[in-house]
Amino acid sequence: MKAAVYFAGAKGLEIKDVPVPEPAAGEARIKVAACGLCHTDLHYLDHGVPTFKKPPIILGHEPAGHIDALGAGVTGLTKGQAVLVPAVLTCGECTLCRTGRSNICERMQMLGNHIDGAFAEYVCVRARDLIPLPAGIDPIEACIVADAVTTAYHAVVHRAQIRPGDKVAIFGCGGVGLSAVQFAALAGGHVIAVDLDPAKLALAKQLGAAETIDAKADPEVAKTIKKRTGGGVDKAMECIGSHKVIPIAHNSVRTGGRLVIVGFADKPVEMAAGKIMFMEQEVIGSLGCRPVDFPKVLELCASGRYKLGPLISSRRPLSQINESFDELRAGKSVRGVVIP
Repeated sequence: MKAAVYFAGAKGLEIKDVPVPEPAAGEARIKVAACGLCHTDLHYLDHGVPTFKKPPIILGHEPAGHIDALGAGVTGLTKGQAVLVPAVLTCGECTLCRTGRSNICERMQMLGNHIDGAFAEYVCVRARDLIPLPAGIDPIEACIVADAVTTAYHAVVHRAQIRPGDKVAIFGCGGVGLSAVQFAALAGGHVIAVDLDPAKLALAKQLGAAETIDAKADPEVAKTIKKRTGGGVDKAMECIGSHKVIPIAHNSVRTGGRLVIVGFADKPVEMAAGKIMFMEQEVIGSLGCRPVDFPKVLELCASGRYKLGPLISSRRPLSQINESFDELRAGKSVRGVVIP
């Protein structure tokens, strides 16, 4: 089969012929319909962030497809069934899994990080981890639910805990940020979307943002947000992972408000601890999504309340994956997908 393989230190992926994986007992082999491209992949390619599995490794952690083969002992699934593969596979046994926090499982395994991922024609995973896709959802579009969409859902619902009437600032209108815009608006929040790209801000308005701010045209974003909201937002969400943007997002939060850091920052961040104490603010992280929440998200997609299509800005064959990454680097893509 063809796969896009990452070699240590490379700035791009190599298309290689590799053996088709065989499902072990308890596993399923998925014929990949599509796999989304994520900024996490660029951390490996561009920023020196190591994968847990020593390269060479097949990247790709946002797949959906159809069951191609089942290993021994697998029941309740059928060949040809459309399924989503979560980006992170959880153990279900550790203290965090057993207390409702499986998204930060102590023994988690991430596709394209701990194990070979899905920038390939086939991928094998434990059958118990698969999420059946509702009828009517295109697996090519559904693939981004594996990470970008569900990560935003968890951040909005469980970490930011957005309630009707909350004023919410969302920094970054990529795949995760625009998903957060949709979920925050569905939760009844008054959403202010912030980005450097007017086209992405226009899309944010279509997807539920009440207001937008062009950070390229406004050097004082935090002050603008405070002026518009009468002192700051109730919740701010940083969906970029920028050590420069996180303090700006923090400065947009009112007394008693909450900052949720959703993006991965690979550099230290300076924040005013005295301000956090004196204004009794909360600064919390958000990682991924619990498997138990995936069916809820897919139900929102199936009903049309959450819109998948507008987030997918390019669809390319696997052979053109590096061109898709170039678009992502340049900020020209919301969420690209490759179709093996």
